[in-house]
Formats: sequence, C-alpha cells, structure tokens
Amino acid sequence: MIEVQGVCHAFGERRVLDHLDLTLTERRIGVIGANGSGKSTFARLLNGLVIPTEGRVRVGGLDTRTDGARVRRRVGFVFTDPDAQIVMPTVAEDVAFSLRRRRLAKPDAARIVAEHLAAFGLDGHADHPAHLLSGGQKQLLALCSVLVTAPEILVCDEPTTLLDLRNARRIADLLASVPQQVVLVTHDLDAVLGSDRVLVFHEGAIAFDGEPAAAVDHYRTLAG
Repeated sequence: MIEVQGVCHAFGERRVLDHLDLTLTERRIGVIGANGSGKSTFARLLNGLVIPTEGRVRVGGLDTRTDGARVRRRVGFVFTDPDAQIVMPTVAEDVAFSLRRRRLAKPDAARIVAEHLAAFGLDGHADHPAHLLSGGQKQLLALCSVLVTAPEILVCDEPTTLLDLRNARRIADLLASVPQQVVLVTHDLDAVLGSDRVLVFHEGAIAFDGEPAAAVDHYRTLAG
C-alpha cells in the first residue's frame, strides 16, 4: 500500500505538487496529465527519488524520508530513457548487477539472470553490448534489470515515450502481465484504459481520480 499524506513539493520557488492526499491499493494505477503537470515528480516520490517539501509518503508503512533504502528495495523504478539506468557493458552483466546485494553464489546468479533474459526475449543477446541494443530492447533490458530484484511495486515514468508503436505495445503488454502493483505514468491514453484507477494531474494537483474511461475524458476536456 502506498500512502501520500499532505504532500507538497517545490523546486526552489516553483511549486510543482500541491496538497496531495492518496492511498493507492489497486493493482494497476495509471497517471496522466500534460507536460509540467507534476506527474513525473509524483512518480519519483513513490520510491524516494524525490522527498516531499511537505508531507509524507509511506510504502508498506515505510517512510521515504527516513527509510529510503528499504523503500527502494520494495519499489522498482523504470525511467523514460533506458540509457539512464543501463550501467554495465553487456546485457547479462547489467541484469546481474541488479542482484549484487543478494550476494548469491555465481551459479545461482547466472541461473536467475538466464531465466529472466529468456522471459524478456533477450537470451540471444546476453553478451551483446547493452547500449547497442535497439530502443525497444533497451527498455526490455531496463525492465528486466528492475524486475530481477523482485520488487513489490513497479513505478514506470513514461516508459514507451521513446519507442515506436510496436515496441510501445510490447512494453505495455508486459506491464499488464507482471504480478507487481504497477503505477504507470504515460501520455499513451490507450495504455491506461485497462487500469483499475487513473489519476489525472493538472497544475500540480489531482484534477480527477477514478475510473479509466472517465479519467481520459476528463483529461481531454482539460487539454481541449
């Protein structure tokens, strides 16, 4: 469960989030809104990448302000640009790097890496230079490297923005299938229609919170 209580956030003099109060328990939560509406800052609050200027964010009872490292073990984060989180030279090494805190024996780590690469269709690219993958493959690798750590919650900040239509659909289908609670920030309105709940951000506040189709209609009215 994610609890957002009395949260405000400002960058210098610019307030980007204003008095958010939410409890997120649904399995699939969509977040939509115009550029600059505060939705990406909101996403970063959920695993402690951003600490609110005012208020608290709790994940499973852990406060992001005081328990940030433990929160980040529970909450995986996927960025818009996968190059921002691919850190190792090859595909297999990048996934293995995510397992380093578990201090596994090498054969166990290699087995887990191989299983995850196969699940993401990357098993034929294990020794391939990670930064030479296609855009879609890089995003699959970024997801794989997060999910191999078995987080309870997955927060994705516009993960399909840089992808073509085929790869965007592939990532969307993958996110729909994972067992984790997923918070998906996106400009792809079709991608949130299968959500259990959709938040519409507008000028740092939540303008609508509810059923997906109604949320999309509300956003279109704001944008219109």
